[in-house]
Amino acid sequence: MVVLDYDTYSDSPFFYDGSAANGSGQAVLQDAARMQPHSSPRVSYYFPKGVGEYHYGERHPMKPARLTLTNRLVLGYGLHERMKCYTPRWATREELEMFHDGDYVEFLSSVTPSTPPSSAFTRFNFADDCPVFDGMYEFCRAYSGGSLAGARKLTSGSTDIAINWSGGLHHAKKFEASGFCYVNDIVLAIMELLRYHPRVLYIDIDIHHGDGVQEAFYNSNRVLTVSFHKYGNDFFPCTGALGEVGTSLGKHFCLNVPLQDGIDDGAYVSLFKAVIEPCISTFRPESIVLQCGADSLGLDRLGCFNLSIAAHGECVRFVKSFGLPLLVLGGGGYTIRNVARCWTYETAVLTGCNVADQLPPTPYMDYFAPTYRLHEPLQARVENNNSRASLEKIRRECLEQLRYLHGAPSVQMHELPPDMHGGWIEEEAMKDDKDKA
Repeated sequence: MVVLDYDTYSDSPFFYDGSAANGSGQAVLQDAARMQPHSSPRVSYYFPKGVGEYHYGERHPMKPARLTLTNRLVLGYGLHERMKCYTPRWATREELEMFHDGDYVEFLSSVTPSTPPSSAFTRFNFADDCPVFDGMYEFCRAYSGGSLAGARKLTSGSTDIAINWSGGLHHAKKFEASGFCYVNDIVLAIMELLRYHPRVLYIDIDIHHGDGVQEAFYNSNRVLTVSFHKYGNDFFPCTGALGEVGTSLGKHFCLNVPLQDGIDDGAYVSLFKAVIEPCISTFRPESIVLQCGADSLGLDRLGCFNLSIAAHGECVRFVKSFGLPLLVLGGGGYTIRNVARCWTYETAVLTGCNVADQLPPTPYMDYFAPTYRLHEPLQARVENNNSRASLEKIRRECLEQLRYLHGAPSVQMHELPPDMHGGWIEEEAMKDDKDKA
C-alpha cells in the first residue's frame, strides 16, 4: 500500500524540495549519477507520416506542430536507437466505425472548409472548438492508425510498451466531435486490446476529464477508467465528479479524481500512486492504456496546475514499474515547447534512458529559448486550492469504491470478433533517420 505523503516522494528519479530555502515547492532534478537505473523493456514508437503538419487554424490552441517538435527532440537525443520505430498506416473507415457512428464518419470524411453550413454541423458538434480544417479526416486516420498499431503490437506479444504521442484524443464521442477531438483513438485501441485481454486499465492524467473514454465504457466491467483532472467552476467538459462511478455491469468500474487549481508535484504524485497501486492490485488488468495529456503541466496555455515535467514523468515511471503491457498516448497540451519537452522526457523514462538537461540541437531550437533546457523551472505559479484534508478525502473515497469491485471480474470464454483486416501492416521507418520529422 502506498502511503500518502504530500511533501516528498524519494523513490522517484527526482526529489521534491519543499524547504524554506526553495520556497516554491518545485520538483528539482537530481544529478544523473544519483538517478535510479531504469529497466529496459521492448519499446515500439509510432509517428504517423505528416501528422505534425496539419493546422486547426491560426488562433486555435491545438497545434499538431507540437508532435514534430517532440519527434525532433526524440531523434536528437538518440532515443530512436533504443526503440523500434514505425510509420503506421492510417486507420480505415471501417476501423473508425468500430466505435463511431457511420453517419458521423461519413460527415467527417466528406466535409471541407468550403462546405456550406447545415444542420449537420450542429448535429455533430462542429464549431469553434472543433473547426473543419484542411486534411481533418486524414489527420484523424493518421493518429488513430498509430494507436491501433500500438495496441495490436502489444496483443501480439512482440513489444512491452507502445508509444503514440499523436494519439490520446479523449473527448470525441460516438456521434460527435468534442474538445478539439474528432475520433477517439483511445476507445478504438482499448477495443482492440479487449479482443485478447479480459481486462484493461485506462489512466488519464490530462487536466481535462477523459469523458469520451468514460462514456464509451460506462456500462462495462472489463475496462476500469481512472481520470485525474481539474473539476468545478464550469471547467471543460464539466464532468468527472467522484459520484460518476459507472452503471449496470460497469458500476464502480469508473473512478474519478477531481482536483482544484494549483495542485503541485508532491500532492499530485503521492495521490496518483496511492490510487493507482490499489487499482492495479484489485482490478488486475492485463494491459494498461495511459493518456499523458501535457496540459496538466504548469504554465500551460489552457491549464491551471503546477506540475513539473519531472513529476508528470514520475507518474509514467510508476505505471511502467508494474511491468504490464502498456500503450502510452499523448493528449492535451497547449504550450507546445513544454509539451515537446514533457513527451521527450517521458520517452526517455519509457526506454530506460537518462538524458541530459541541455536540449540537443534541432531545426526548432528557437522554441526553447532562452534556456534550451529539458527541465525548465516554473517562474509563475497558480495558488494551490487543494487542501490536505480534501485530497485525503478523495483518496479515501477512491479506495472505498475499489472495495466494491470484489476482486477482478472474470471473463467467460467467448468467440473473438473477426479481425477485419488481418495483420497490421507497418513500415519500419525513422530508425537511424535523424533527418525525418
